Amino acid sequence: MNVKPLADRVVVKPVEEVEMKKGGIIIPDTAKEKPMQGEIIEVGPGRTSDDGTQIPVQVKKGDKVLYGKYSGTEVSLDGDEYLIMRESDIFAIVANN
Repeated sequence: MNVKPLADRVVVKPVEEVEMKKGGIIIPDTAKEKPMQGEIIEVGPGRTSDDGTQIPVQVKKGDKVLYGKYSGTEVSLDGDEYLIMRESDIFAIVANN
């Protein structure tokens, strides 16, 4: 993928949750919740403040993050689905323990 987001935007690959079936009930794709967790694929350089200084983005490539259910813009690149969103749409970085 050859995409470089601008300003404080990031490209996120949504992580599909593992589907758990109980009692043989299969949930159709249209009824599933949108994922709210993903992996940062690319990061922009950061936003520019009013006085002209650049404020770097706090997340980095490879971080696992939590974001709002309807955050970002869905795009399809090289056959894969991604979200492009502002850093402020990200709620937290998930720690790897």
